[in-house]
Amino acid sequence: MPVELEETFEEDLTAADKPWQTVVWNDPVNLMSYVTFVFQQYFGFTKKKAEKKMLEVHNDGRSTVASGTREEMERDVQAMHEYGLWATLERADG
Repeated sequence: MPVELEETFEEDLTAADKPWQTVVWNDPVNLMSYVTFVFQQYFGFTKKKAEKKMLEVHNDGRSTVASGTREEMERDVQAMHEYGLWATLERADG
């Protein structure tokens, strides 16, 4: 009889196991075209995806632009700051 391996289900993961997100916030300084450019340049988004994310920032006040490990998202937040955008790091919703 085969041995059954115990599976780990997503709902069993602790908060420490959940991915992190980079959130870009709306600001009164940067042009929409510049935000689109940054998203294409840094994240490699297509123009269509970059414009969609930029419009989320503009219309909703924020957009989640990336998710991954805390270290990856810290790097992305720092990069957004270097481009002059307001960005923060937060836990992804379960």
